[in-house]
Formats: sequence, structure tokens, C-alpha cells
Amino acid sequence: MASPPHPWLKPAVLVGGISPLALLALQFAQGTLGANPIERTLNQTGMLALILLVASLACTPLKVVAGWTWPIRVRKLLGLLGFTYASLHFLTYTVLDQGLALGVILEDIAKRPFITLGFLALVLLVPLAVTSTNRMVRRMGFPAWQRLHRLAYVAASLGVVHFVWRVKKDLTEPLVYGGVLALLFVIRVVEAVRKRRARAVSPASAPSA
Repeated sequence: MASPPHPWLKPAVLVGGISPLALLALQFAQGTLGANPIERTLNQTGMLALILLVASLACTPLKVVAGWTWPIRVRKLLGLLGFTYASLHFLTYTVLDQGLALGVILEDIAKRPFITLGFLALVLLVPLAVTSTNRMVRRMGFPAWQRLHRLAYVAASLGVVHFVWRVKKDLTEPLVYGGVLALLFVIRVVEAVRKRRARAVSPASAPSA
């Protein structure tokens, strides 16, 4: 059996994905994260979660536009890395920032819109992570699995708005991510319309028996 192309691809993406976490943990342990290490940890884990989630959503559009197939092989890994950083972002807030004060956390989620949206984004990512295995794809059936995983666009959109409402002043960076996400969504919609038209034309163009 022939070996898969680029056998180094997934290990490289995995190492690249966890390296910022290892560096962050080292800096936290050494006390070199500045005057407010918790805020810096929140910012970095949240940023990495959004970057990786958008990167996972870019894999299919890259195949559509450029014809590249290798991004599809790392799409799931990128999504799981994004979910990991989103979970760490939330854990940093609940454990390090709020000290597991459940009443305060629930009040923040209910009354502070940017925290509400961030929490909803994480909740939407949970079923996507749980159903990311090939076994779950077979169990659910690919069409149902595909419909469920479209929630990734909703989660990423909520993440962008969460970012916008958190920074408040300089919106350049979150708007860049929002623009990239919008472009990826447009590519997916255009491709879906093209496929639907192709399926509609195909029976009509087939020769009659």
C-alpha cells in the first residue's frame, strides 16, 4: 500500500498548534507574562482559538479555489486545536480569573454580551468536537454530520463578534478575521450553488433510453 503524501503534514501542524501553548505555559510558570498574566493568557488563547477555527474553515475553500487537497487532511486537526484553545480560554476565565465563583460566572454569562457570545461559541463547538471522529461520521451519516458541522461558521462568527466587543477600540484585527470568514462563506455558498445547478442540469442533458 502506498504511503499517504506528505506524511509529515499532520505532525507538523500538531507541533505548530501546541507550540504557542507550551510557550505560554512556560512564560506563565516563569512569571514573564507581564503585569497581568491572566489577561494576557486570555487574549492569547482566545486569539489562537479564532485563528485555528478560521484556518479549519479555510481548508475546503482552498480546495475549491486552488485545487489543493492537502488542507482537507488537516482540517479536523485544526478544528480540534481551535476547540482546545477555546476551552483553555474559557477555563482561564472561570478558574484563574474568577476562581470558580459560579454565581459570578453565571451572572457574567447572562449580563455581559461579549461573554454570552463567547460562551455560546464554545457550546456550539462541543458537539463538533465530539462528532469529529470517522466513527461518528458513519454513525450519523455524512449528510447529517455535514449539516451539524456547518455550525462551525456560526461559532466562528460569534467568536469574531466576541472579539470585537472585547477590544472595543481598535477593531482592525477582529474585522480582518471577520472579512476572511465572510470571504470563506461566500466561496462555500458559490460552490454549493454551482453543484446544485450541475445536478439539476445533469439529468436533462443525459441521453434518453
